[in-house]
Amino acid sequence: MAGHSKFANIKHRKGAQDKKRSAMFSKLSREITVAAKSGMPDPDMNPRLRLAVNNAKGQSMPKDNIQRAIDKASASEGDDYKEVRYEGFGPGGVSLIVEALTDNTNRTVTNVRTIFSRNGGNMGESGSVAHGFERVGYIAYPASAGDEDTVMEAVMEAGGDDIQSSEDGHEIWTAMEDLHEVAGALEKSLGEAESVKLAWKPSVEVEVDAAQAETLLGLIDALEDDDDVQAVHGNYSVSDEIMEQLNAG
Repeated sequence: MAGHSKFANIKHRKGAQDKKRSAMFSKLSREITVAAKSGMPDPDMNPRLRLAVNNAKGQSMPKDNIQRAIDKASASEGDDYKEVRYEGFGPGGVSLIVEALTDNTNRTVTNVRTIFSRNGGNMGESGSVAHGFERVGYIAYPASAGDEDTVMEAVMEAGGDDIQSSEDGHEIWTAMEDLHEVAGALEKSLGEAESVKLAWKPSVEVEVDAAQAETLLGLIDALEDDDDVQAVHGNYSVSDEIMEQLNAG
């Protein structure tokens, strides 16, 4: 199967993310506001907003918070945010794509460059790694959504391109332009997804050893901690054994 599992990596960072719930909600709110500004403030009429709202729901963001973020767009707030993308390298030659929403690009680029350099990586030029990724749709379901055969059948009927299942859950990939439609079909058959978003899928993965993985995950943690950073995508692969070592450490 194509695709790459990030469930183990997500679990590795979950404890830290739980402590930063308000910061996560702030990032989700920013994306909802920007998405609502980019089109209609109605999720049913605005695919990007629908994705942002679904993602917020997947993170248990209260409905009041979601509505406030949408209302901000109607009140002409949040319209000074700009979408920016940075590219760089982590330990072991891993490629990373960093997506951000910012109202001050000078601040953000300085912060991102500093985080790379202080955490075992280095920032590259625009286009230095993106050629090794494909822009696709990504949908994640918990293992409780069904067994592999059940979910695979639902994905095929919904028009998804690929699925990778493990004991931690199911990762589904779609063409970028099909994400909204496939996610809607899956919601009817499997219920609400944990995550629905556009992602960068690597064409080739880089296997990292224990030392590299520890440094790499520290770098990703630091990037995700930045207020302006919305998502970090990479072409790394970490074995279950190494993840268990890191989780136990």
